[in-house]
Amino acid sequence: GLPAENAAIKKKAQPKDFIDQAIPVFINQLKAVGAMYDWTKVINTSDPNYYKWTQWLFLQLFKHALAEKRLSWVNWCPKDKTVLANEQVVNGSCERCGMKVTKKQLSQWYLKITDFAEELLDGLETLDWPENVKTLQKNWIGRSEGANVIFHTETVSLSVFTTRVDTLFGVTAVMLAPEHPDLPALTTPEYKNSVLSYVEKAKEQTELDRQKNDDVTKTGVFTGSYALHPLTHQQLPIWVADYVLPTVGTGAVMSVPAHDERDYAFAKGHNLPIVQVIDSAEELPYIGEGKLVSSGSYDGLDNVEAAEKIAADLAKRGFGGPTVNYRLRDWLVSRQRYWGAPIPIVYDPEGQPHPIKDEHLPLELPTDVDFTPGGESPVARSKDYQALAGKLYGKGWHFETDTLDTFVDSSWYYLRFLSPQDDTRAFDPALVAKWLPVDLYIGGIEHAILHLLYSRFVYRFLVKYKYLTNDNPEPFQQLFNIGMVGLNGAKMSKSKGNVVSPDPLVEHYGTDALRGYELFLGPMENSLDWNPRGINGVHRFLIKIFQLSQKIDETASPAQEASFDGYLGRIDAMMKDFRLNTVISEAMILANALSGASVNREVFSRFLITLSPAFPFVTEELWSNLGHSKSIFESKWPKFFGATLATKKIKILLDQRFIGEVDRSGEISEHELLELIKSSPEISQKLNSKKILRSIYKPGELLNIITRG
Repeated sequence: GLPAENAAIKKKAQPKDFIDQAIPVFINQLKAVGAMYDWTKVINTSDPNYYKWTQWLFLQLFKHALAEKRLSWVNWCPKDKTVLANEQVVNGSCERCGMKVTKKQLSQWYLKITDFAEELLDGLETLDWPENVKTLQKNWIGRSEGANVIFHTETVSLSVFTTRVDTLFGVTAVMLAPEHPDLPALTTPEYKNSVLSYVEKAKEQTELDRQKNDDVTKTGVFTGSYALHPLTHQQLPIWVADYVLPTVGTGAVMSVPAHDERDYAFAKGHNLPIVQVIDSAEELPYIGEGKLVSSGSYDGLDNVEAAEKIAADLAKRGFGGPTVNYRLRDWLVSRQRYWGAPIPIVYDPEGQPHPIKDEHLPLELPTDVDFTPGGESPVARSKDYQALAGKLYGKGWHFETDTLDTFVDSSWYYLRFLSPQDDTRAFDPALVAKWLPVDLYIGGIEHAILHLLYSRFVYRFLVKYKYLTNDNPEPFQQLFNIGMVGLNGAKMSKSKGNVVSPDPLVEHYGTDALRGYELFLGPMENSLDWNPRGINGVHRFLIKIFQLSQKIDETASPAQEASFDGYLGRIDAMMKDFRLNTVISEAMILANALSGASVNREVFSRFLITLSPAFPFVTEELWSNLGHSKSIFESKWPKFFGATLATKKIKILLDQRFIGEVDRSGEISEHELLELIKSSPEISQKLNSKKILRSIYKPGELLNIITRG
């Protein structure tokens, strides 16, 4: 996608050449750090053998009228010179490069994810996902119950969605977003220049800037037109105002100054009438509930009851009625960049779109292209590309020149992993039925409303239209979010160019030390800053494990067996909760407990098995040194010895106040106990990052942590 293309531009290389060089490096790095993947299941989304099926997927959506091209205002990144989906705009800036996003009117391809809004919302209730991720998706889909109100004008009818139809009699103006499609038709000649000037200024602002609820007077310009109130038949002035957003509701709102803070600020600044219709002695604007006043036959009604009656009456009169609205907008997939799958559409001489024939897939990217971004798709500059269209489809025919957002490629990749070499179909429905949904998906929260939402939409589409036979329309049953590893407080990512290479760390400390340190950094769900100095502690631990392997004894040791049993019980629970940092802490404590004159062979063997997922290389070697002929990874997870050792509850105090207990069997030093507490979510959060001045330890009984003098 964009990072690959931008890197290629920076290095003055073709993106394909850059990718072909980068992929072997990535694979070697993953193998070097012991990443346990099935390397027969490799896919490359920029390979024509893969994006052939991405194009096929687009054509299936087109076949079912779920892909369409339309003119609209879009998010535009001035630096990357391409369109961005709403989900790719973070705090008003491009999520890739950080540049402030502006607006541009273009004809673009959309996938109609809004047709699935209700089922995408309902489906969240069936998923074992973190509540914060489900809330993010719920809010992004944004279901609102309210009413649709039609305001007629001399030229067009304006549709307004509102959740407060009970305040309809308080409407004193109709406000349009600068991007509203009917704005040109509603602007009278004498106001044309002022409206055009205002719209141009609005384009320079981000939606975030436009939404700021500050004390500055809300800006706007009168269009010269009026709308008819559907119940009072009053003439209401129509204004254009930048605080109205095209992505919220219909891009038009009814202004009720007495009962909305932004409308009130606008009315005060532009001398518009303010009509109170909800009874209250409180200062305006009043946004609470109450009985209706100045509302004709609805006076005296509770506002909730009145809202139902007004909505029903609007429906009877043909002026709207009850409705459900979604914040979710269709997925914009057109990109004006080179490095993406060509959109598989061909236009006839009259400009009508047609699907590329299946036998012409993949429609490959042309190579006679200056792919430097310039505001239009670089593919449009290819003579070979347009010549191919004429050859395959006839004189006057031409291909679509935009490329697909690379999130389309990743929206279905989990299906291709099951049969990556199959050149006859995108996926094998029988294999999908066997393996899907994915039991456990581990990934960062940054794709909560991007990749995860898109994947759910695509998978549901494939199930709904019988491309798949699965009963469950959800692709990922359980989700666990890992935190991001940052560098100097910034997110570490390819697009920012601040990624730390693992190669020198592997060279100096070895793979296992790097793996263990990454797990030991902290709770998996927390975002942390990278500090390479901490790797020394894990490296010393591995040296200790090697030293233990030199002291093997066949003599049974009930004390060592009991220590191992306590350790195994604790890490089993920790692993289920993904508390892998505390698993490493427990392993360090057990290693210290076993550091006597000798260590029992069976205890050490079982200990090695528990260490093998984190430290595969050193454990495999030591396992072999113990005389085992098969790989350690063919062993079963160890069982308890059954030995018993008295378990003690060590009380933990913070400045003399009890904050929790730690169950321990065997001896544990003050330093080990402090490290264990820091990695325990239950107790560490009570420390709340306080600076520890000193501690008082009564072995096996209590630890008092002092954070103040």
